[in-house]
Amino acid sequence: MLKFDQVLHANLSGLKEAVTVWGETVSKLEKTKEKAETGLQGKADKADWKGENAGVTQAFVRKTAKEFGDALTEARSIRNILRDAESEFQAAKTELEKLVAEAPGKGMRIDQEGVVSHLIRPDSRSKDYDGPKPEVADFEAMNAAIKAAIDRANNADDVASRALRGLVGSDKMNFSGTSYDSLKAASKAQDAEDAHAAYELYKKGDDATPQEIDKLNALFKANQKDPYFAEKFALEVGPKGSMEYWADMGDPSDGSRLGVDHRDKLKELQTNWSMTLATATHSTSPEMEQWKADVIKAGSEPIQTRGTSPYGFQVMSNLMRVGDYDDKFLKDYGTGLVVTERKMTHDGALTPARAWHAMGGMPSHLNWQGGGLGDDPMVGFMEGLGHNPKASTDFFNGNIDLTPENTKDDKKLDPFDYFTKDREWPEELNDKGDRTKEPGYNALGHALESATTGHPYDAEAEGLKDVRTKENAEVMQKVVERYGSDPKYMHQQPGIDDSLGKMGAAYIDELNRSLETDSDTTMEEKRDSPFGSNDAHGKSRFGDEFDTKLLWNRGDAVNFMGIVAQSETGHSTLSAAEMLYTTSVLDEVGPKPGPTYDERDLTDVKTAVRIGSEAQGIMDETRMAQIDKDYEKDSEEHKKAIGKTTEWVKFGVGAVAAGGVVALTGGAAGVLVPLAAETVGGAVTTFIGMEADDVAEKYEKDELLKKNSDELKANALETGKQNSLRPGTAYATAPGWSREASNDLDELLVKYTLDSRLHGHDNNLPDPYEKK
Repeated sequence: MLKFDQVLHANLSGLKEAVTVWGETVSKLEKTKEKAETGLQGKADKADWKGENAGVTQAFVRKTAKEFGDALTEARSIRNILRDAESEFQAAKTELEKLVAEAPGKGMRIDQEGVVSHLIRPDSRSKDYDGPKPEVADFEAMNAAIKAAIDRANNADDVASRALRGLVGSDKMNFSGTSYDSLKAASKAQDAEDAHAAYELYKKGDDATPQEIDKLNALFKANQKDPYFAEKFALEVGPKGSMEYWADMGDPSDGSRLGVDHRDKLKELQTNWSMTLATATHSTSPEMEQWKADVIKAGSEPIQTRGTSPYGFQVMSNLMRVGDYDDKFLKDYGTGLVVTERKMTHDGALTPARAWHAMGGMPSHLNWQGGGLGDDPMVGFMEGLGHNPKASTDFFNGNIDLTPENTKDDKKLDPFDYFTKDREWPEELNDKGDRTKEPGYNALGHALESATTGHPYDAEAEGLKDVRTKENAEVMQKVVERYGSDPKYMHQQPGIDDSLGKMGAAYIDELNRSLETDSDTTMEEKRDSPFGSNDAHGKSRFGDEFDTKLLWNRGDAVNFMGIVAQSETGHSTLSAAEMLYTTSVLDEVGPKPGPTYDERDLTDVKTAVRIGSEAQGIMDETRMAQIDKDYEKDSEEHKKAIGKTTEWVKFGVGAVAAGGVVALTGGAAGVLVPLAAETVGGAVTTFIGMEADDVAEKYEKDELLKKNSDELKANALETGKQNSLRPGTAYATAPGWSREASNDLDELLVKYTLDSRLHGHDNNLPDPYEKK
């Protein structure tokens, strides 16, 4: 694998010379081939040889003449490969040289390892500095350009080295005769070769050895995002081929030991197979369009193995849990799947569990990723939506025609209502042998996360930006309305609470905008609100109508935050998001750190502190009430649950802030919180750097557990109160304030925060949920 400095400082003179030499070799071989064909072979063909000599000598001469032709073909291929490789290397090298030369003019520098940094650090600039001030987006663009250039060189290196090794071959007595007119042609040939090798291993089914499964995994991984390989493999296996293979692999009746002794290999294979098919669906060739249509058509048909007969949708959905499937294919697949389920359940007369239950035979083990065995096809489909934000957004904002064959009726189904309220999700048999609905609701949560945030639910935090759109917000409006209307929706859907917490965190700016209003029912923001996802001109990212209009009213915001906070995970996630967002608002609207400040400029600061503190009070109160409902007072479980209510503060420590968002890296990993500005301010930086006591660990100690629940609750609420002071303290102690100004500001904001927290009691909070 080539590195930055190797590409930047590559000496390509030897490669250029090799291209020239091989070009000369081609010219010489063209003349030699012509002589061999017209001279040597021509004379042999005209000779009137008899007997044994004719059968041996004539054939030998013809073979020798052919070798000159093969030698020419091989030489041309080598020249072409070297020529294109040199061109690719030179392009990559030139691009890196250009980037290095341009970096200083953009206020950046690139070191010998390709690391991009400030040319002059912001804290080292003089007061009269008027040079370039690169933002996060500038660094991201530079890093992306560097990576693209290095990837280009590495791809050329990989293809060229493999092609040259293949041309030389293992036959020392004969030339290969393989023809490549370009590096691109060699790449396609290699993809086709790998796809066929994978197909040959596929044909072995569950009779394959563990070593052969390793080979298949290696081929998939090496070509994971290669469109040509993916399409060749998908077409060679066929639309039903993947279903038949995976159903056979999950049949426990045929004696294969792969699923018993090598579950890890099948887990990896499921991931790799899924990603390969996902890549293939992005092709729009006529053959792949037919493949996609045939996959959906086969969904309602049983896939028969020796001892099982799962439906095509059950099998295929388990090959959609990983990877980014094509938008349109997901939409069409989801429509076909829902229409099939409604027909099988007779429009809800039967439960989905009855409809998808294996009629006779043994249950198939279709999912090796953990969770359920894969009986419910909606689970895998929801995971597929969870990796494709556009598809999931369109799916939950649209409707499904249940009788597409009948153009006269208007029988429609609302997917959001169906999956969040109406559908009776089946219990899945998990790896522990327990039956639970958690896999289904967990997958539903993932799909809703991608639909509301605009990111795959498990996207890497690095480089993420706030990409929410009006369409994403429309789904979030539905989420708040549904899950904020009654605690039963969250509590009766095990596994969805963590996703609700993440969705709430992603819209913490809009939730705060609603909390600021004086009425529980108004849909208009308070004038000159410092909250919300607005640009510098007060324009909402969700469209003109939301410049002053709220996504939801105060009452809905209180109910949603209160209900989600009843969950341990939801309380932790929303609490961390609230404090980080509040801190970022202080950075944005408060006076900039200096020797002093004017208290008249603190209006928006006080508003931000007031709403942040009140929100934290709402969440702490509802969490405590739910703990009281869930556990017997003074029990060990009750005390430990109380102890965990203050753990959330650790989630903000070490968080990664950039590009207008902050990614929590603690216990709430994967949570994206919008900030009030693109640039990370001093208060946010200070907040992230604050140390956090491990309060929960203290509560685990015997001496604390000896206290009664009332004492522990009082302690926890007091700790929660202290934690809610952190945004104000972070702002008051940010770099740049004089000691006197910092102390005055801290004292003022502490008092204001404590007073504001009491307002949490004034809200009509949702009742705790009573488990039946």
